[in-house]
Amino acid sequence: MNSLPYLLAQFPDENKTSLAWIVVGGFIGLVLLVFFIIIFNFFFIWLRALSSGARVTFLELIGLRLRGVPVGLIVDARITAIKSGLDPSIDQLSAHFQSGGNVQMVVLALIAARKAGIHLEFDRACSIDLATKGTGKTVLDAVKTSVNPKVIDCPNPASGRVTIDGVAKDGIVVKAKARVTVRTNLDRFVGGATEETIIARVGEGIVTTIGSSDSYKVVLENPDRISKTVLDKALDSNTAFEILSIDIADVDVGENVGAKLQAEQAEANKLIAQAQAEVRRAMAVSLEQEMLAKVQEMRARVVEAEAQVPLAMAEAFRSGNLGVMDYDKMKNIQADTGMRDSIAGGSGSGGPGKGPGQGS
Repeated sequence: MNSLPYLLAQFPDENKTSLAWIVVGGFIGLVLLVFFIIIFNFFFIWLRALSSGARVTFLELIGLRLRGVPVGLIVDARITAIKSGLDPSIDQLSAHFQSGGNVQMVVLALIAARKAGIHLEFDRACSIDLATKGTGKTVLDAVKTSVNPKVIDCPNPASGRVTIDGVAKDGIVVKAKARVTVRTNLDRFVGGATEETIIARVGEGIVTTIGSSDSYKVVLENPDRISKTVLDKALDSNTAFEILSIDIADVDVGENVGAKLQAEQAEANKLIAQAQAEVRRAMAVSLEQEMLAKVQEMRARVVEAEAQVPLAMAEAFRSGNLGVMDYDKMKNIQADTGMRDSIAGGSGSGGPGKGPGQGS
């Protein structure tokens, strides 16, 4: 009931033609209005691009607006690139912007690389720009470093250390400070190691070189030996930089670590020896006390055995195995033995004499 044919059927035939022209005219007016809005919004941008030789179409401008991409930013970046001899497309620039990249910085980096004679493709520049996002650096900085090498202090002063310390074979500490000249390797920038890796590798090389020296004097006489040895190790492999030179800025002599360690070792050995001697002394004292106890035990056994002699003699008298003459003979022998012992021991009488109980 509400369809357009039904509504048209309600009008007389002479009015149907007029209504049709009104509909057609309204549609044409709408199209003209849309076209006017488009012309009003994009005409000056299109004219600026056209006059700069970086021609763009209205469809491309409309597409940028529909995708939410700043039209002026993209067009101005393309104009800058075209004026410098580059030819990035609108789609390439808008795609990098939508990826979160900095379109203007990429264009400036491409221009700087072209002026310096460095071959840098648009896609690689975009990847470097995305890789440096959030690091405080830009793709333009990477290109500038590739053109103008930068100097890195080793060790990094921000780490709180001012020298790299190594110990030569003679035990003397050698303190060194190096300055590393590097430039960006754009082909390895994405995924390559950063400056911290360069500093760590150079520091390791310096410590190794000092440690392999027979004396600290060798290091002091030829500081360039450190540079040559470190450079030969290809420390810039798999990094975002290429090492141009390693210069030893300062070399100082530190403490004698070898002598200090030997003194500490000697002190430790002395304490160990004292402890072992104390153990042996304690064992000797213990053994002496044990021997004294055994002597007392033996004496007690002798006294016990001597106490059995009178009992045995009494038993011999009772059993008839020992007579009075035998007993008297035994007493005489004991008296003679006592006299001889007295004479041999020097009794202090000035001459020989009869001992007590000496018989006829």
